[in-house]
Formats: sequence, structure tokens, C-alpha cells
Amino acid sequence: MGSICTSKEVERELLPFLRIYKDGKIERLSGTPYVPPCLEDPKTGVASKDITIREDPLIRARIHLPKLEPVHERPEKLPILVYFHGGGFCIESAFSLVEHRYLTTLVTEAKIIAVSIEYRLAPECSVPTIYDDCWEGLQWVASHSVDGGAATEEPWLADHGDFHRIFVAGDSSGANIAHNVLMRAGRDPIVGGIKLSGAYLTHPYFWGSEPIGSEPKTDHDKELPRLVWDFLYPTAKDGIDSPMMNPFVTGAPSLAGLGCGRLLVSVAEKDLLRDRGLKYCEAVKASGFKGEVEAVDFEGEDHAFHIVTFEKESALVLIKRLAAFLNKSC
Repeated sequence: MGSICTSKEVERELLPFLRIYKDGKIERLSGTPYVPPCLEDPKTGVASKDITIREDPLIRARIHLPKLEPVHERPEKLPILVYFHGGGFCIESAFSLVEHRYLTTLVTEAKIIAVSIEYRLAPECSVPTIYDDCWEGLQWVASHSVDGGAATEEPWLADHGDFHRIFVAGDSSGANIAHNVLMRAGRDPIVGGIKLSGAYLTHPYFWGSEPIGSEPKTDHDKELPRLVWDFLYPTAKDGIDSPMMNPFVTGAPSLAGLGCGRLLVSVAEKDLLRDRGLKYCEAVKASGFKGEVEAVDFEGEDHAFHIVTFEKESALVLIKRLAAFLNKSC
């Protein structure tokens, strides 16, 4: 018998997302193709480009700028959205087709600048380090509010960013990241003394050991949200009940510490994560959080519908709702 090719020997797998081979190779089984940036989207006129926030280890971002009317005086200032893509911490990208299409649509509707952080993925990178990457991305954006603050200045931000209107947001695991970034923003200063105007979380990825609401009562520990977390972060203190994943577990830091002025949480009727999102919203309200809290619940829709099927009517309704939230006067 010939020798066995170790690259074909599977050590572990997390279906339907990825497979790890015994030689250390990681094969991603899901996700959409990468698409290049475009200086003028043919449909919307939105410009996009990719930039480097840090060289080593590498953190990049894709910036989206709406089509602007010619001005003869000072450049137009726009709200800034720092965005974290979804994908279970382990797939998808700021450069993915679905995320690019979604943000192009949102940027057009809301007339904002969006900075989508290309954070490193698990399992090559630990989940807490992913949070650190995204915090660093936010700090880099905020550094443009200070003269000479950005190590590598991005002119779209410097010329058109309104640093009195900065938001963070994410979908699914990206919404989980946004929550954890918000908790850190409530503890740690942001460059330039920036205060986050608000945040929105769409279909946030939260879970816990005990079922709530309509979650399955039997085999709850075998549901995909639990399997993903345990696979990617097996050393998490308190496991699935880590406050990073279960923010209203007993002993978790108070949600009153969220570092933003307004919060919008969007859920979908058919999404397994729906009841967690609604409970999160109610827990924030009950915590003593000083800002505004809103919930949006879409009937008949499933997880991340506004990204996966972004051209359907309900997706456009949600995108318009998110745009209105971003444009609301404080």
C-alpha cells in the first residue's frame, strides 16, 4: 500500500462552513465569491476601494463612498458606519459579493460612508482577537478626527467623514462583534474622544446553554449556534455562556455600559436566533441604558435575508429602515 496523503486526512470539520485537515490546511466550504472594488458602481454610482489599516498582522477594510454632488466650497460631511460582516466568525469577507452588494445599497439609500472591516477569521485567529481587530479598525477610523492622528490617512474619511456621527453595526456574527465592540467602547476611550452616535445589530448571533422562547427544548446543545462557538472557541471561559456570546447571562457585565447613544436590533420570524435578539433588546432596556432602544421584527423572513436576497421588497424595506436610523437627528 502506498503512503496516505495527510492533506486528505480530515482532523475536524464544522459543517457546512469548514474542514480542517491533519496537515493544518483549512478548507472553507461556504461563502460567496470575492468581488473587486469599483470607483463608480454602474447602478448606484457608489465608489469603493480597499485599504490597509495594519500591515502585520494584516487588517484591511473596504470603504464605500456614495455619489456626491459637485460642491464649490467645503466638502460634504457624511455619517460614518464602521461595519462588521457576518459569517460565523469563520467565512465571508468585507470583499464578499453579498456584503459588497448590501453595503452599496445601504450607502446609496443612507448617503453615508461605510468602512467594512476585513478582520482575520477563525479558527486561524481566535475569537477575542477578532474583536481586537475590529476595535482597532474603529480606532483607525476615529483617528482621522485628530490632525495627524491617522498613521495612513484615508482622504475619503478625512474629507467627507462627520466624526460627530459615527456608528457601528454588523450582521449575525458581525452583530455579535458589534456588541462586544460597544461594550469595550463603554469602558475604553476612542481616539479623539469620539462618542458613538449609535449602532444597529441585524440578526445578532447570541446563544446560551438554556433554551429561551421558541428555541428547541431537546438537543439544544446540538444546535448550530452552539456547535460553531464550541468549535471555534473551545477554551472560552463559561463556554457558550461566556458574556461574549450570552450577554444577559447571570454575572455578565451590565448592558447599561454599551458605549453608544442609540441602538436598533433587527430580527426575523423564521430565524433560530430571533428570540435571543428580542431578549437582548429587552435586557438593554431593563439595564438602565441611557440611550434609545428599538426593535424591528420581520414576519416570514429568515436569517440575514436582507443580505442574501437584498433585492427583494422586504430586504429593501429593512435597508430603508436602517438608513432612517443612521440619518435620524440625535
